[in-house]
Amino acid sequence: MRNHPVHPPLTDIVIGAFAVASVLAIVSALGIAERAAASGWWLALVVGVIASVPTAAAGFFDWLRIPAESPAKRVGVLHLLAVVTADLLMLAALLVGHDGYVDETVETVPLVLTLAGMGVLLVGGWLGGSLVFEYGTRVRED
Repeated sequence: MRNHPVHPPLTDIVIGAFAVASVLAIVSALGIAERAAASGWWLALVVGVIASVPTAAAGFFDWLRIPAESPAKRVGVLHLLAVVTADLLMLAALLVGHDGYVDETVETVPLVLTLAGMGVLLVGGWLGGSLVFEYGTRVRED
C-alpha cells in the first residue's frame, strides 16, 4: 500500500491564501473597501507564508521519492524553484508592506510583489500539476 502524499492538500492552503491576498491587494489599490482589503491582504500573506513552510517540507520529501533517472525529477526541481521564488516574493510583499498594513493601505511596491508572486506561483502550480497528471508522481507505481 502506498502512502498518501501530504504535499498536495497543503498546497490548497498556500494557493488559497496567496490568491485571496492578490485579489484583496487589487481591491484595495482600486480604492474599494481600501482599509478592510489592505488588512485582509496582509493577513492572507501571513497565512500563506506560514503555511508555505510545512508545504515546502512535504513537497521536498515527496521529491526525494522520485527516482533520479525519472524526467519528473527535473520537473520537480523547476517546480521547487518556482514556488520558492513565489514564496520569497510574497514574503517580501509582507515585509515591505507592513507599514502600509499599519496605515491600512496597499502601496505600489507590495502590490507589484504580491502580483508577481502570484504569477510565479501559477507557473509553479502548473509544473506541480504536470508532475501528477503527466508523470503520475506519487499517484501510480512506475
